[in-house]
Amino acid sequence: MSRLVPAAETVGNPALNIGIFALFVIITLTVVIKVAAGKKSAAQYYTGGAAFSGRQNGIAIAGDYLSAASFLGIAGAIALQGYDGFLYSIGFLVAWLVALLLTAELMRNTGRYTMADVLSFRLRQRPVRIAAATSTLAVSFFYLLAQMAGAGGLVSLLLGVTSQTAQYLVIAVVGAVMIGYVMIGGMKGTTWVQIIKAVLLITATAIITVWVLGKYGFNLSSLFQAAVDTTGKGGEKLLDPGLKYGINTTTKIDFISLSMALVLGTAGLPHVLIRFYTVPTAKQARKSVEWAIWLIGGFYLLTLVVGFGAAAMVGPARIKAAAGGANSAAPLLAYELGGSAFLGIVSGIAFATILAVVAGLTITSSATFAHDLYKEVFKRGNVTPEQEVRVARLAALGIGVVAIFGGILAYGQNIAFLVALAFAVAASANLPTILYSLFWRGFTTRGACWSIYGGLISSLGLIVFSPVMSGKVDAAGKSLSMITNPNIDFHWFPLENPGIISIPLAFFLGWLGSVTSKDEVDDAKWAEMEVRSLTGAGANVEVVNH
Repeated sequence: MSRLVPAAETVGNPALNIGIFALFVIITLTVVIKVAAGKKSAAQYYTGGAAFSGRQNGIAIAGDYLSAASFLGIAGAIALQGYDGFLYSIGFLVAWLVALLLTAELMRNTGRYTMADVLSFRLRQRPVRIAAATSTLAVSFFYLLAQMAGAGGLVSLLLGVTSQTAQYLVIAVVGAVMIGYVMIGGMKGTTWVQIIKAVLLITATAIITVWVLGKYGFNLSSLFQAAVDTTGKGGEKLLDPGLKYGINTTTKIDFISLSMALVLGTAGLPHVLIRFYTVPTAKQARKSVEWAIWLIGGFYLLTLVVGFGAAAMVGPARIKAAAGGANSAAPLLAYELGGSAFLGIVSGIAFATILAVVAGLTITSSATFAHDLYKEVFKRGNVTPEQEVRVARLAALGIGVVAIFGGILAYGQNIAFLVALAFAVAASANLPTILYSLFWRGFTTRGACWSIYGGLISSLGLIVFSPVMSGKVDAAGKSLSMITNPNIDFHWFPLENPGIISIPLAFFLGWLGSVTSKDEVDDAKWAEMEVRSLTGAGANVEVVNH
């Protein structure tokens, strides 16, 4: 543990790291081509023909949910912030349980391809589909930017690439591979990529966990004490709450706001919800839930050991100094444990994670554009399945290109801003409308539009005028906001996450729009939706336009 890590840009063997990454891409592309190439119907492109078993889909859900932020970001947060960092793991796990209990199976039973299918089931098609598609694309786009820019930000540490041009090239390569997954394989190919990635990520994290515990006699107390000792002065605060979110009243309120966004936003993330359309029956949907709970819950427990292991064996000072900052904690721990070879494996899995999540977001976005906007809004349903799939593939290409350029533009910026934006929009715009649609008979088209647009606009507006965008500086006066000039400050909203304001506002607007609307509730459609959501009866029947 006493040996020094080389300069961050030369940690490990860059050629080995690139080789492992390339091997993963070759293997997964081969799998995608083998299992999913050829002509596809709309159902096959969007849902893989609903042909996956509950176990397969459960593993794929874990692959979709466990992003690079889960592996790299949370490990770094725990290494630097201890107890407060582990709250992210708890928050993400609780968020998953909320999603399962409130929305997942009910939406799978009611819809067919996308979130808008559910929201427009008993409401007017065009205005609700446009609003839902706008919200879905906004969430997916900013989540895409975070993943793409994150890929570029990790290049310095993992692949030894230091020039800005080369880092931009890596972002483009990630985007191109992701476009290939989606255009060739559709949902079926993307699902297999998620399964492979989930197995690799969970296995690697388990190996790191056992390895770290072995060095401390499989004694958690010894590991925690080593982390405190390595941290040095103030290290005991790692084990106490409040290191990051207990500084003052504003940070405490900010933590409540962030928790609301994470816990409630997950239940409205379209790329997670769409996964439940890939199984044939409600029984298989519940089985996939069981698998996902065990895999996701187990993974987040492992992050505790990985994070404190990085604090103990690498140390906060070296983590902060490395390229990628907190995101470098897990790779540096891997290097400390197994040298260049193990770092190469971990770096390859980190990129696999980014690729898989980006592919899942892209298939969701392309389905939303082709199914909700092109077919139902622009063409009013007068589209052949072949035309719809062709538009979906073109949309995937377009979304991929936009994501590449967006990732390049966002490179070096505050990635937390983009992730917080995605969760805040999902929690504010999507979840209130989903819950009202599923559980409130009196919900109307006006209520849906007011809720979606109100949540979208308020979350975007408050983040723009928050410290995340401008005005936040460190002790040395360096900007920590997305606006890198410390002299530019136009923030007036004190919190970094708007959830505590925008989420209740969206619920209120959904209620207000409904009670002031003159639309009559379609009792027959409400009764049909209630029966379908609870029983799954008719779940595989095309949603009727009305």
